[in-house]
Amino acid sequence: MKLALCNEVLHPLPFERQCALAASLGYQGLELAPFTLADDPLALDEAAARRLRDTARDHGLAVSGLHWLMVKPEGLSLVDPDPGVRTRSLRWLRQLIGFAAACGAPVLVHGSPRQRSPLPGQSVGDATARLADALAELAPHAEAAGVTYCLEPLSPAETPVINTVAEAAALVDRIGSPALRTMLDTSAAAQAEAEPLHTVLARFLASGHIAHVQLNDRNRRGPGQGDTALLPVLRTLRDTGYAGWMAVEPFDYVPDGPGCAAFSAGHVSGLQAALEAESP
Repeated sequence: MKLALCNEVLHPLPFERQCALAASLGYQGLELAPFTLADDPLALDEAAARRLRDTARDHGLAVSGLHWLMVKPEGLSLVDPDPGVRTRSLRWLRQLIGFAAACGAPVLVHGSPRQRSPLPGQSVGDATARLADALAELAPHAEAAGVTYCLEPLSPAETPVINTVAEAAALVDRIGSPALRTMLDTSAAAQAEAEPLHTVLARFLASGHIAHVQLNDRNRRGPGQGDTALLPVLRTLRDTGYAGWMAVEPFDYVPDGPGCAAFSAGHVSGLQAALEAESP
C-alpha cells in the first residue's frame, strides 16, 4: 500500500521543499490541492502539471491525486441554478481533469462541501440532482483523460449532500461511467457511517466502488492523533489486495503542519509493521 501526504499540510513551503520534506518522512506521493499551487489557479495548465510531476519525481515521489478542487477560483458551485456559475465551474473542473492527467495523478477527489451544498431556499434534493448532472457531464472527460473522478462522501457537519459511501455509490451507479467512483475518508466516515469503517470499506471495495482512501481521525487531526481505529482499515486494504493510494489528510495540524505530517507517517508505518507481524 502506497502512502501519500496531502500537500496543503506543508503549505506555504515552496513545492520543491514540500517534496523534499515529504520524501524524508517516508511518503511515496503527494496529493495536490490546486489552490496551493498558484496565486491564479487558472494558470495551472498542462505545462505546469508536467513541471510539478517532474519536481516530485526528482524527489522519488509520485503525484497521487488532486483534491480540494473548488476552493479557487472564487464563486464556483455545481448546484447553483445560475447557468453562468455552472458553466464556469464545469470548465474549471475539466481543466483540472486535464491537469491531473498531465501530472500523472490517477484520481481526483471531489469533496468541496461549500460548492455542493444547497443555497438559501434550495432543497437538498435539488442540490443533489444538480450535482449528479454535473458529474455526468464530467465523467466522459475523465474517461477520455484516463483518470478516475471520485465523489467524496462528507460528514453532515460539512454538507447535507452525499454523506455516506452508500449514497455516493448509488449516485455513481446511476451515472454509470467507469471513470466515476467514490472513496473513503476515515474522518468523514467515522462521523457519518453507522457501521465500523472497515465493514463499510470491505463492502464497497468488493463492489468496485471505492478507488481511493484518505486517512485521518474523526477529530480532523492526523492518523493516531485521536481515537479512530485505523488498524482494521489497513488490514482490510491489505486483505482485499487494494493497490491504490492512502493519503494522509489532517485538517487540524498538531503541533504544526510538518510535525503533523511526521507524526502521521510514523503512526501509519507502525500500523503497517503491526500488520506484517500478524501475517503468517
